[in-house]
Formats: sequence, C-alpha cells, structure tokens
Amino acid sequence: MAASTLVNVGAALRKLALGYPEAHEDFPWGERALKVKKKVFVFMHYDAGHLSLSVKLPASQGAALMLSFAEPTGYGLGKAGWVTARFARGSRPPLRLLAAWVHESYQAVAPTTLVASLAAGASSAGARRARRRKAKA
Repeated sequence: MAASTLVNVGAALRKLALGYPEAHEDFPWGERALKVKKKVFVFMHYDAGHLSLSVKLPASQGAALMLSFAEPTGYGLGKAGWVTARFARGSRPPLRLLAAWVHESYQAVAPTTLVASLAAGASSAGARRARRRKAKA
C-alpha cells in the first residue's frame, strides 16, 4: 500500500466529518479536532506514514475494541466510550468502518436537533431517489 493511501483515507474522513451540519475544524493542542458546536466528535492526525483517529462510540465501543488497531482513548476518555484507531505505513485502514465510526461519534456528540436534521435529510434524499427511479420506469 502506498503511503499516500493513509493521506487519502485521512482526507476522506476529514471531508466526511466536515460535511455534517455545523461541523468545523479546530486545532487545540496542535491536534486536528473536528467539532460540532463547541464539542469534539473526532480527533485526527494523518500524514504519509501514520493515521490515527479518536471517536466516541457509545454503541459500538465493545466491538471496536476487539479489533487489533483499536484501543481505549487515553486521558480517561476511553472510560467515556472513546476509541482510538491507529494505522502505520503499509496498513490498510477500513474506510467504510471508520466512516461509520465518525458518523456514530457525530450522533453521540451533536445536539439532538442536528442529529434529527441528519435523519430528515436522509429520508428526503431517499424519497428523491425513489421518485427518480419511478420516473425512469
């Protein structure tokens, strides 16, 4: 695997996270933090030789911690459901799984009104796709 793949995966996850309602990027302590309102939902670092991200996983923390690349997040955050995944050059980060973790973390941290807007957006997008399919038939 090319080292640039870690950069590509990191960039894809960053783009996904920034696409959520009211998400923005901040750099406290010199680390990339993706926030909704003032609350962090992803800590992330990536470059050609390393990718790491920490996310809050209230529903899937147990399953996540069974994976070889995952561990409880330090500084006591692991006790609150945070999981850190680390990948070194040559590893193959599971983009779909990590994207699902980013989504779960956003839902765990974001205000309920923003989470509800995600569900509303998904249902209206599904309705638009159904109308297009019906129109083509």
